[in-house]
Amino acid sequence: MLTDQELLRYSRQILLQQVDIDGQLRLKNGRALIIGLGGLGAPVALYLAAAGVGELHLADFDTVDLTNLQRQIIHDTHSVGQTKVDSALQRLAGINPEITLVAHRAALDADSLAAAVTAVDVVLDCSDNFSTREAVNAASVAAGKPLVSGAAIRLEGQLSVFDPRRAESPCYHCLYGHGSDTELTCSEAGVVGPLVGVVGSLQALEALKLLAGFGEPLVGRLLLIDALTTRFRELRVKRDPGCSVCGVQHG
Repeated sequence: MLTDQELLRYSRQILLQQVDIDGQLRLKNGRALIIGLGGLGAPVALYLAAAGVGELHLADFDTVDLTNLQRQIIHDTHSVGQTKVDSALQRLAGINPEITLVAHRAALDADSLAAAVTAVDVVLDCSDNFSTREAVNAASVAAGKPLVSGAAIRLEGQLSVFDPRRAESPCYHCLYGHGSDTELTCSEAGVVGPLVGVVGSLQALEALKLLAGFGEPLVGRLLLIDALTTRFRELRVKRDPGCSVCGVQHG
């Protein structure tokens, strides 16, 4: 049940007929894994904590650097030198002491990643490199857990939801294949702060929809954001039957 304090805290959300008491209870009982507490993971963690997702698992092995503060809004100047997980823990506990926070401070290998994904209801990939995204996707497919994937660089953003529980859903590998070893990161190519805020906020929204059970998640669709012209485009994405990760011969 929701306490009187929780009913008050989440009252504006509970007023929505798509959420209501039942949806808020589902959020309270929900568990989300956030991989990466940088530009994308910052708004994801802040909004999921504020919305009352009962258990947030935070995974990041990096420390806060001064160059992060232009966009990674969960951290502040006093966080520089701290691990990103510890910095985020302090901020999130201040925002919502009602939720449980689980820390993963070390880099996740195949076994620990599989265990971390299995322990939650939804996975949010907020990392900044292809190899991590591929590993997270494979773990999500293997565990049958929905994956909310976001990316942003320079002035362009992308967002999609991959849900192995749905037969028609593609996975990350269906869309991007083996990627590129020469993929640039924000530290090499740059990125504008509010863009990662937009993508991260949309990732949080998709996770809330999946956990509370309302709306239409972004499954089978890729949202493209052009921050330079403020234009949004949507592409349809189909599952690849021959995909080496989620194809029928691997399902």
